[in-house]
Amino acid sequence: MTELKPSKSARKREYLALQKLGEELLTLRKADLLAIELDEDLREAVLEARQIKSRGALRRQKQYIGKLMRRIDPEPLRTALAKVRR
Repeated sequence: MTELKPSKSARKREYLALQKLGEELLTLRKADLLAIELDEDLREAVLEARQIKSRGALRRQKQYIGKLMRRIDPEPLRTALAKVRR
């Protein structure tokens, strides 16, 4: 039996959801961001994005954050963000 892989649209929705989750990290205070256990590359990308003023560069950095988010399990991050938001 052949296993159906997700459609291109479904994969894109998943990637955009991960990018949006990564963008939520940009709204956190620096202390809260540092308290969350993150992949080092992801943490550096988020901290760098907070410094960017150019809209185009910020958009590209957010896309990069989304790409990095694909390498990690998002559930612990969602849980940590929920704790910080309370």
